[in-house]
Amino acid sequence: MFRNREEAGERLADALEGLDLTDPVVLALPRGGVPVALKVAERLHAPLDLVLVRKIGTPGNPELAAGAVVDGPAHTVVFNADVLRAVGRTEADFDAAIARKLEEIEARRDKWLAGRAPVPVAGRSVIVVDDGIATGATMRAALKGLANKGAHEVILAVPVAPPETIADLEALCDKVICLEAPMAFYAVGAHYQEFGQVADETVTALLAQTGRQEP
Repeated sequence: MFRNREEAGERLADALEGLDLTDPVVLALPRGGVPVALKVAERLHAPLDLVLVRKIGTPGNPELAAGAVVDGPAHTVVFNADVLRAVGRTEADFDAAIARKLEEIEARRDKWLAGRAPVPVAGRSVIVVDDGIATGATMRAALKGLANKGAHEVILAVPVAPPETIADLEALCDKVICLEAPMAFYAVGAHYQEFGQVADETVTALLAQTGRQEP
């Protein structure tokens, strides 16, 4: 049980501090991952940035993910081939949807980071942080989106996740650090004493603190 996201971040930082990292950069999944990631970035003296993921729904069923758009120095689109086959669509059928998702990502980056360009990740140890993982769909897209960005290594760091989700994500990164992996997993928030919503204003304020900027 974690007291709050800040304490979870401190405990993650403890686990990461002893690793041999190359010019590390910390990427948070907003909104809940930002307070956790800030503590990690401060301890590692690393810049903090966001990895923004927007789901691409299928026609008539927006909750069924045909894929996802992941931002970065160059955006990446990750498609679910099984879903495309099931709905009888091709990747080209989603060009308009992708354009809309990129506009949404740009709007969120403008809101939270005042339009600052993504921090370069090539040749660096990239640490991807969230406050916890349930199904892993968003994190899976984020990790796949980083696959061809030239990172020295990609480390997934989360306070809590179910063991089967961690096992599924291990193939998409170089290392996983998960502090708690309970067999009886119900929801991320059940493992925190304080787990309130993180407001947009809070995300903006946290990202403005030391640790966001390049050294």
